[in-house]
Amino acid sequence: MTTVVEMKNIHKRYDGQQIETHALQGISLEINSGEFVAITGPSGCGKSTLLSIMGLMDSASEGDYQISNINTLGLKVDQRTQIRNEHIGYVFQSFNLIDNLTVFENVALPLEHRNVKSAEIKHRVEEVLTQVDMLHRQNYRPNQLSGGQQQRIAIARALVGKPDLILVDEPTGNLDSKNGDQVMALLEQLNKDGSTIVMVTHDSRYSRCASRQIQLLDGKIVSEILNSKDVSDKQLQGVA
Repeated sequence: MTTVVEMKNIHKRYDGQQIETHALQGISLEINSGEFVAITGPSGCGKSTLLSIMGLMDSASEGDYQISNINTLGLKVDQRTQIRNEHIGYVFQSFNLIDNLTVFENVALPLEHRNVKSAEIKHRVEEVLTQVDMLHRQNYRPNQLSGGQQQRIAIARALVGKPDLILVDEPTGNLDSKNGDQVMALLEQLNKDGSTIVMVTHDSRYSRCASRQIQLLDGKIVSEILNSKDVSDKQLQGVA
């Protein structure tokens, strides 16, 4: 089994004017290819900080992080950007779509940054829009779509580069329960199709849909739970 994420003794400190905040304190974990991992815990426990470091949006104050056997220690900003573009897909709670671009253009952005040929971009974008059932909206703009539809587009954008790792930050946080359930069902299907997913969520219904739950408290891992497939299937049926 391939290890996608390997973190050893990760610390993150933020220095204020009079106080130092220790957001992460000695996090060590591994995530293997094909896993669906939920990171849970109360507000301020370090969930989003951990996801930001995993996604190379931020760097650790101390410790080692490897993604797809690439050591990220000491990398420059442009190197981190390149690795993120080639290996990581990111889905934000607030969607982060560009309003003056069409759905197609939003999803195509990661490939354009790689200088992929236009014919290949067209093929890949149409492929992932079909996966998330949004091909019929490819010429719309984000403000013409519902929140659930925008999140599907954000997921398609994360998928289009065929990343080793998809990071999902509170994907249902801005959605009603119906749209939230549909987005979670989509993430489960993507995982069944082979995507490796790490999701931050505060919703215990959805965290039980993952194959593994990692609970944080005060910047430390306090528990890990392996979910059986039977439990997650029943959970989805219960919220459908």
